[in-house]
Amino acid sequence: MPERLHKLLAAAGLGSRREIEEWIRAGRITVNGVLATVGQSIELRDRVAIDKKPFRFKLESKTGKPRAPRVLLYNKPEGEIVSRDDPEGRPSVFAQLPRLRGAKWIAVGRLDINSGGLLLFTTSGDLANRLMHPRYEIEREYAVRVMGVLSKAQAQQLLQGIAMEDGLGKFELIEDHGGEGSNHWYHVVLKEGRKREVRRIFQAVGLMVSRLIRVRYGNITLPPRVKRGQSIDLEPAQVQALLSAVGLLGEQEEKSPSGKGSERPEKTGRESSRPEKTERPTRNARPSTAKRFERPASTERESRGADKPSRAPRSTKPSAARPSRTGQARSEKPTSPGRKSR
Repeated sequence: MPERLHKLLAAAGLGSRREIEEWIRAGRITVNGVLATVGQSIELRDRVAIDKKPFRFKLESKTGKPRAPRVLLYNKPEGEIVSRDDPEGRPSVFAQLPRLRGAKWIAVGRLDINSGGLLLFTTSGDLANRLMHPRYEIEREYAVRVMGVLSKAQAQQLLQGIAMEDGLGKFELIEDHGGEGSNHWYHVVLKEGRKREVRRIFQAVGLMVSRLIRVRYGNITLPPRVKRGQSIDLEPAQVQALLSAVGLLGEQEEKSPSGKGSERPEKTGRESSRPEKTERPTRNARPSTAKRFERPASTERESRGADKPSRAPRSTKPSAARPSRTGQARSEKPTSPGRKSR
């Protein structure tokens, strides 16, 4: 089935769609010996060349479809920048990543030089763009150490929203994780990733952030075994979950019924020997008594469902139980095989 050239090359990890469109306009890409045009569709068997160098799509041997993208989890230490080019010559996260052939790592969002924690990289420009786009509302969770204590009124203000230069900034959830002296730890969740947004939101209520660590991005959490400066490949199931969250699962190869899916990415094994000098609260160690401040969801649900037609009344005719769909709340515990329901 024909696909857009810039879409296939972005999925292959050569860059974003916009970047590849610029390559096409500049005459850097040819298809079957002819200069490519923006919006052109091709078959995977067509001969593609970039800067006069042949490019071959990596396909699954069984299906002939493009391989699932590779996704890397990196525990960024403070002091590194998320950029390949820096006039000041500061350390870059890209220097710590494993090398690729015929592709490049694309950062999913950024963390400033004074922040650390979970940072995702992928070889798919489409996946990276969708994970960052506010339309998909992918949650980001941060462990934040501030100087001072957040009052209940301030917490509600941060949940309702703070007017900033680039729009309204708000948290979806705030959890109090305690602290000692003037330092206090909180876990906050938001669904976008604007520049220094977490720091600016706290600053709006007079609290200075002294440390910021990202501990979760979507359904991917920072494992305690991955120390600062280390990176690991995500498992195929985790990659499939990310693709599903942004509507790309149908465009990638599904696992076969026998359980044999796409080729498992190799572990990078690149680990840093940096000592862990500073303590860091982890998501797994969340105290059960943590105070939670959460924005009421009733208003949001009402606004979303205002234009939806009312559902038809349910039929009283008994029907067979349906399995719960992925991502939906479980209404009741499924009956185990061979056991009659009471």
